[in-house]
Amino acid sequence: MAHAALEAAKAKAKERGTPPGRRPAVRGTSQNPRRRRWSGPGADARDPQPLGRLVRNLVNNSGWGGSMATAQVFAQWAKLVGEDVAEHAQPVVLKDGELTVRASSTAWATQLRLLQGKLLAKIAAGVGNGVVKRMRIQGPTAPSWRKGPRHVPGRGPRDTYG
Repeated sequence: MAHAALEAAKAKAKERGTPPGRRPAVRGTSQNPRRRRWSGPGADARDPQPLGRLVRNLVNNSGWGGSMATAQVFAQWAKLVGEDVAEHAQPVVLKDGELTVRASSTAWATQLRLLQGKLLAKIAAGVGNGVVKRMRIQGPTAPSWRKGPRHVPGRGPRDTYG
């Protein structure tokens, strides 16, 4: 009985023009029956991606490349310039390709000015060319007598001594 039902179904499919073993296309669906719904053995955008690649694509597509390079300079300062230099010099600001560095003493400020070319080469090798184009080295700062938002020109607190 099952054999007779199978033979009847095959004969009916042959009359409609559908080859045996294939399901007839359902009318009213817009999906292409030949389109696969899985990615297969090749690479596909729907496949799971490594997190690093996704973050890199997000940074590049969002235009955050400049601020990420700036953050790398500050985060990897000791690795970029070396432990001994990082112990006595700290980056302050990176603006328009100019990195301002504050030294712990005037002697270290002089030493950093002499090493400036090598430091720029090390930074360029670590984070990329064009991120830091020049360096401005500052020595330690003296305490400021300016307090508050308003200031009156003159000698300041030393004015009462004489």
